[in-house]
Amino acid sequence: MALNGDSPHPAMPRTAEETAADAAACVAAGANLLHLHAFDDDGEETLAEGPVARTITAVRALCPGVPISMTTFAQIEPDAARRLKLIASWTTLPDLVPANQGEAGIVELSELLALRGVGLEACLLSVADAELFVRRNTPELFRRVVIEALDTDPSTAVADAAAMEQMVIEAGMSLDQLHHGYGIATWDVCRRAAKRGHGIRVGVEDTGLLPDGRPASGNVELVQAARDLL
Repeated sequence: MALNGDSPHPAMPRTAEETAADAAACVAAGANLLHLHAFDDDGEETLAEGPVARTITAVRALCPGVPISMTTFAQIEPDAARRLKLIASWTTLPDLVPANQGEAGIVELSELLALRGVGLEACLLSVADAELFVRRNTPELFRRVVIEALDTDPSTAVADAAAMEQMVIEAGMSLDQLHHGYGIATWDVCRRAAKRGHGIRVGVEDTGLLPDGRPASGNVELVQAARDLL
């Protein structure tokens, strides 16, 4: 469940309290993994220790035992050295972090968090990312592979997801896979992944649309639609 992030959806939670309340409602609706972004007092995405800690703490209080994945997205802090310093300062750690394989500094960031006991998700945003991941050949570092098909055209997104999945499989990597898309393509990507026994992700970070193209009221309705799909 991708609750928040770079999204214009009017129901997207930003404060720690909003995020925790939405997370609890999503878990009650069937979500079993929470992917989060933290926001500062001005409502901007941040990797700073304070907002990250407040968000994780608030969500854990209402969703005990549900794994939390906290973003480390380079778009939030493009300077790799500064990003590493910010994340090294975290005192409250998530269960998981998504490690986008095409980002500068991701190897060093992954090593830092792995040493602190945080699980890593190898995130592939393109075929080029999949090629890089296979070339590095370090599957033992990761809990799962996340296949992220970014194209909003459904047929293109499904083809991209299939190509990335095939590259990982042909490399002999048996890691669990979680798939998701963007916009209306989310549902075609998720439908294909579910048929193949993979995990799926939805949420307003990825799409504000239901499978039939209608606007979703928020994260809970997206979880319900994903549950129906499964």
